[in-house]
Amino acid sequence: MTKSRAHQGQSAPELISQRIAELGDWRGKTLSRMRKLIKQADPDVVEEWKWMNPVWSRDGIICTGESYKHAVKLTFAKGASLKDKALVRQAVALNRRRQRSS
Repeated sequence: MTKSRAHQGQSAPELISQRIAELGDWRGKTLSRMRKLIKQADPDVVEEWKWMNPVWSRDGIICTGESYKHAVKLTFAKGASLKDKALVRQAVALNRRRQRSS
């Protein structure tokens, strides 16, 4: 996906759906599944498009979704502060606590 496409008035959810469709293989299916799980974990999550990748946030970035030739990777912005289970819910809770205290 070229940088210029992001500036043609497409919303972040549209760009994410487009990325999933363009991948068209196991990576698209995996990214789509991760997207659904993130939305299930927190229905109020906001989808954004940054750094040419999907970004999910709520009171701050939760994670980014990146696709590579042999991998799909979720990068959690505050991953070192989270336990390995229920990462999305924990990331949202951490963002909300920090937002309230600032």
